Amino acid sequence: MNVPHLLDHIVIAGPDLQELVDWFHELTGITAAPGGAHPTGTANALVALTVGGRPRPHYLELIGPDPEREGEELPKTFNIHRLKKPTVITYAAHPEGIDQVAERARARGVDLGAVQDLSRRTSDGTELQWQLTQPPLPRNYGLPFLIDWGTTPHPGLTELPAIELLSFERIEVKPEPLQKATAALGLGDGLATVREGRGSRFVLRLRTEDGREIEL
Repeated sequence: MNVPHLLDHIVIAGPDLQELVDWFHELTGITAAPGGAHPTGTANALVALTVGGRPRPHYLELIGPDPEREGEELPKTFNIHRLKKPTVITYAAHPEGIDQVAERARARGVDLGAVQDLSRRTSDGTELQWQLTQPPLPRNYGLPFLIDWGTTPHPGLTELPAIELLSFERIEVKPEPLQKATAALGLGDGLATVREGRGSRFVLRLRTEDGREIEL
């Protein structure tokens, strides 16, 4: 089992949020719970991830355009404006001291971007707040962004539908550059393993309640 212990959440993005939720339900039998809307014109739905059958501070974020956003233009967050289908696009990690981790990575030649305050409003109107790193453009989606939930309850430990996480890793044709960049964060096996393979993509393996193993 290859589950990075500092994993916060895995981002699956698509050009239509409801279609994304329907796609995930068809694959797994699980309907993601409505999350909320972001000021960037996106909205999300969430699924908790268990490991060994136990709740962990991990979850899946299904994210797409907010159907109630102003205008018809698709948001550029996570390249949603370019996506044609659901895509496991990146992930977040939650180490202690994200400012210090970002500074360490920058000193080693890897810029994770500035730590910024973000928020979203839940379906019941509650505003949640957190901090995360905003990577500079062009963005390397193979690297995680860092997140600190502060006093906000971690979504993966709230009352969400859940699915078992078996493994999560990154495949690269030439893995050395991403391996080096990942190592610059100094977080060891807290981050997703990068290994050689065909294509540049994440490989996410899940197990459904009825025992089916699914690879995305």
